[in-house]
Parts: sequence; structure tokens; C-alpha cells
Amino acid sequence: MSGPHIWLRAESKPLEERSALTPTTAKELANAGFHVTIERSSQRAFKDSEFERAGFEMAPEGSWRNAPSNAYIFGLKELPENDDSPLHHTHIQFAHCYKNQEGWREVLSRFPQGNGLLYDLEFLQDDSGRRVAAFGYHAGFAGSALSYLVWAHQILHPKKPFGSVRPFPNEKTLVRHVARQVRLALRKNNNQYPRILVIGARGRCGSGACDLAMKIGIPEKDILRWDINETKKGGPFREITESDIFVNCIYLSAPIPKFCTVDSLNVSGRKLRVVCDVSCDTTNPNNPIPIYNVNTSFDHPTVPVDGIEGPLPLEVISIDHLPTLLPRESSEAFSEALLPSLFALKDVNNAPVWIRAKKLYEEMVKKL
Repeated sequence: MSGPHIWLRAESKPLEERSALTPTTAKELANAGFHVTIERSSQRAFKDSEFERAGFEMAPEGSWRNAPSNAYIFGLKELPENDDSPLHHTHIQFAHCYKNQEGWREVLSRFPQGNGLLYDLEFLQDDSGRRVAAFGYHAGFAGSALSYLVWAHQILHPKKPFGSVRPFPNEKTLVRHVARQVRLALRKNNNQYPRILVIGARGRCGSGACDLAMKIGIPEKDILRWDINETKKGGPFREITESDIFVNCIYLSAPIPKFCTVDSLNVSGRKLRVVCDVSCDTTNPNNPIPIYNVNTSFDHPTVPVDGIEGPLPLEVISIDHLPTLLPRESSEAFSEALLPSLFALKDVNNAPVWIRAKKLYEEMVKKL
């Protein structure tokens, strides 16, 4: 008897090059008896030929709708926005609809309408409540990298908007590029390094943000690492305005005091130039950084803060798929971490990680 059928769908989000499975991890599933189908993709960082050389069954891009009814449809980002048809399969993905995000009811309702099921990757947890797999480290790493690039651009080209960005082939290339831009900017900034404030610095995401700063040569004194002990007094925090870059890396699970507001940032002597909201709770009513209201993208990475005063610009990065800046490395790390849970699909009705995820789905459906 063959194992579960996993159908890797192509991502439809523009410029999303990550993959929920890589040729390496897909092969591990196949070796464990799983039936693995790979959709062709025009944008995945791993070429179709890499999967073909590994001997995988290939399917046309977007053909998951016609997959066998027992197949797990496995992807990362949201399904096409222009489709509201009922969903009949069991889907494993990031659905972004469990934290009162804008439009969450429309997204979630498609599953019960078609007798489908959602296992949300964001809420797959082990027995201790920790996520079994996450892109957090690479999200923080990429968010920090973009923050330094925007900071450098503002200094080097003060009258020119920051342009589009594209994924990098590997970490070494990204670090080298960011370090060079920062060095160029330092020459025009009296060799004064930018201070970065990372909130959530002890988590996966925050550690990635801090690691990038160190790898491009930022002195330790200019990396301000905050976590729950530093924020428990409640904001807004003046230290944000006193830093050149602020990177938010917290996992928002409950209402908390605002870290900053437009009013708190409108102070004399503001140094802050760049905010990167890696957490990207843009439409969450509890967003602790209510200074913007749109997600940015790789085509348009920044948005200015309306109502801000003073001689310095202030831009926000709010890209909700930052790890795709390093698509191959982030995909390999994520899918490898997820493998033990995927193996447990063989006994899905008795595997705690999947039992918890199904229970949460059923609880959310009751709220529709």
C-alpha cells in the first residue's frame, strides 16, 4: 500500500520563488513511500528539470484543482485572489486567515463550502506549542538586508525613489551587495554606522535580522537587541526614533501597546529613516506599528509614512514574503524542518501535530 499523496502546487503569488518542497526533501518523502506529484512552475527557484532529474511525476502548472481527491495540496502562499470557488481538497499552506486579517472570512469559507480542509502551516505546533517549521530566520535576515539597502539608498540618492528588488542566488551574494552599499553610504554619512533596533531579537526572526547586521560589518554597539523584557513597560518607545532602522520581528498573538505611532515619531531630532515590519500584521487591528496600511512588494518595496514631519524621510518595508529574497536557502531550511511532520501524515488521525491543526481549523470555521 502506497503512502499519502502530496501534490506540490506552483505558487501563484507574483515573484514568489520559494517552494514548500525541494528536490532534496521531495526525494526523502518518495523514499519513505509517499506518492509525490510536482506541478511545473514558471517562477520557482528550483527548476522543473531539477525535479525531473530526480524522477518525479510532473503535472501542468495550476492543475491541482483536478488532483485526486485524496491528495494533499501543498503550497506556501495564498491561492489566486481572483478565485472564490469552493475547495474540495485538504490544503497545507499559509492561509493568513486566523488572526482577523482583512478578508479572512472569504478566504476561510472556501474550505467548508467544498468540504475541504485547511492545515495552516503557521499553526503547526509541537507538544510544547512551538512551531514545527518557520521561515522566520530568513525573513528577519532578508528584512534587515532590505532595511540597510533602503537606508544606504536614501543617503546616496536622496531624490531618487528606491527601486525594485529581486531574489538573490545565495546568502553570500546578498551579504556582499548589502555590505558594499553600506560602505558607500558611510562615506557620505561621516563614517557613522546606522543603529538598528530589533524588537523580538531572541526569536528566529530577530536572530536572522541581527545576524545579517553582523555579517555586513555593523559594530555590536550599533545593534540594539530588544525582546519581551525591554518592551513589557509598554510603548511608544523613544528608542525607535533614536535609531536609524527599526525592524519588528515579534509574533503577534494578542493585543499589545503600540510600539510607535505617527505622533510618537513626529519629534525633533528623529534619526529613524527605515521601518521594516517583518511580522507584517498590516491589516491586523492589533498591529503595534499603525503607521502604514498597505503591504509593499518586491516591485515597490517601500511606502512613505503619511503625516511625518522633519528633514529626514521615513519609509516602511512591509513585504509579506521576505524569505523569497533567498528562495533556495530558505526553502531548503523550511522544508527540512517540516519533514518529520510530513512523515506523520501516514497516521494523520493519530499524529498530534495534525490533530491540533485540524481542531484549530474547525474552531475557526465556527466563527464564520
